[in-house]
Amino acid sequence: MKPIVFRLFAFFLLLGSLSGCGYNTIQQNDEAVKRAWGDLESQLQRRADLVPNLVATVKGAANFEQETLTAVVEARAKATSIQLTPEMLSDPEAMNKFQNAQGQLSSSLSRLLVAVERYPDIKATQNFRDLQNQLEGTENRISVARQRYNGAVEVFNFSIRQFPNSITNSLLLKLKAREYFKADAAAQAVPEVKF
Repeated sequence: MKPIVFRLFAFFLLLGSLSGCGYNTIQQNDEAVKRAWGDLESQLQRRADLVPNLVATVKGAANFEQETLTAVVEARAKATSIQLTPEMLSDPEAMNKFQNAQGQLSSSLSRLLVAVERYPDIKATQNFRDLQNQLEGTENRISVARQRYNGAVEVFNFSIRQFPNSITNSLLLKLKAREYFKADAAAQAVPEVKF
């Protein structure tokens, strides 16, 4: 009778220890990272979709600086050509390439909006104002999506390092820490305003 009681006790002890191994928590946090990445990609796609309309509106409104428009179009093409899947979120090199392409697009759009300031007739058109408002709203959404993504990465990275989850991850899941979405290097410089 004693061996059966001992085996039952060992079985329930093992079952109880498995409930605290973190397997489900790690899986849930991994999915949260993927969802946050999808949300961020959605906002980046929204921006990429707005760019051709913005360029067309500006082109149609004035004899504009072709170099600036070309830079925006090229940056958009590069930004949309680099795809980063959720499986690649642990690859620092892939994440860096993606972030650089997105940073170049942001920089080109900023230059375009600064150049537009010299053309009051462009700013006066309703289409341009609507597109500019949509673009500004999209940039705000991208910022929020980046913050949410980085928050999900923080929770996930902590969950795979936390004991006993770290043991579960190293034995069963073997998931790598995800890369944070970092600010563009140019964002660290103080903007220069000239009048």
